[in-house]
Amino acid sequence: MKKLILSFIIAAMIISCSSGKKSQQALNYGNYDAAINIALKRLGNNKTRKGNQIFITQLEEGYKKVIDRDLAKVDFLKKDNNPANLETIYKIYEDLNYRQERIKPLLPLYINEEGRNASFKFTDYTDDLIDSKNKLSVYLYDNASSLLANSKNKYDYRKAYNDFNYLNEINSGYKDVNDKIEEAHFKGTDFVKVALYNDSQVIIPERLEKEMLNFNTYGINDLWTVYHSNPQDKTNYDYEMELAFQEINISPEQIKEREIIKEKRIKDGWKYLYKDGVAVKDSLGNRIKVDKFKKVHCTLYEFTQFKAVQVTGNVIYKDLKSNQVLNSYPISSEFIFEHQYADIDGDKRALDDVYLPLLNVREVAFPSNEQMVYDAGEDLKQRLKSIIKRHKFN
Repeated sequence: MKKLILSFIIAAMIISCSSGKKSQQALNYGNYDAAINIALKRLGNNKTRKGNQIFITQLEEGYKKVIDRDLAKVDFLKKDNNPANLETIYKIYEDLNYRQERIKPLLPLYINEEGRNASFKFTDYTDDLIDSKNKLSVYLYDNASSLLANSKNKYDYRKAYNDFNYLNEINSGYKDVNDKIEEAHFKGTDFVKVALYNDSQVIIPERLEKEMLNFNTYGINDLWTVYHSNPQDKTNYDYEMELAFQEINISPEQIKEREIIKEKRIKDGWKYLYKDGVAVKDSLGNRIKVDKFKKVHCTLYEFTQFKAVQVTGNVIYKDLKSNQVLNSYPISSEFIFEHQYADIDGDKRALDDVYLPLLNVREVAFPSNEQMVYDAGEDLKQRLKSIIKRHKFN
């Protein structure tokens, strides 16, 4: 037990020393928040432990340095008087407030060697936060509104969308920002109309066509792209996606036969053991029995029903404004119908176990051509989904 306690103490000391070195290294390199995070984690577990004294002094040092650095940066940015810096100023004030709120619950923190409590300067940043938030809100709203009203570029609309959303996060309910978000999203969205062409000589099942064009089933969550398989008159489409079937090859129905001859030596009852015409007995005087064996034969007629379909085509993306092909992706799928059953002539005990299940199966009807194409379409849908996810317009 004493050895276990000693091992625990040694391990705790090693961990503490390692954390202390990491924290000090972070301080030396100016990574003050990293040092503060390490110290807060250690002190949060046990702030009075002797081994954690180093983290109190490191927390005090890191906090003072990061406060001085952040306030100096705010002062510089304010003098620069560039509205683009308003977000940085607001975030610095958020960090200043958040950092001190994390430290407050741990106080007081006593430094044994110096016989004093660690010193932390706390400031009420409420007014600074409100002021910087209001100035940032005005800037974000005006800048994003200008992009929305004056630009013809979808990238600008998307930037406006992001700015309006950020504004809504920091200042919920600000003016008509929710309406602006919807407008920016609509203007920034790429609308794609979808067309399906069948250049093969085989009719595509109506059910498959509907499922291929039902984009709600693909689970595609793209904020800036909307596909319409039923184009709407009032929508100004940016792109077109063509799903063109080129060839649908269906093999003839086939039944392949294979003949397998099996022979096996099997147990067939028992008999008494004799030696030189005399019955052999065990130590108790009982006659000894031995197994009898015989050879059995069986011919297995294995039948395999086979039918296959191969579908090939292309997914073509076009820019409707320039009438140029952006990209073309080959798409193909194959579906194979295969069914096995068997008959026998002879003693089935000669067969290996792997063949026995075939004896309980009978011939089935071949699937129709329409069903074969539909079954190949299940794989095609997954391949189409992959292409849609992979293709990026911008």
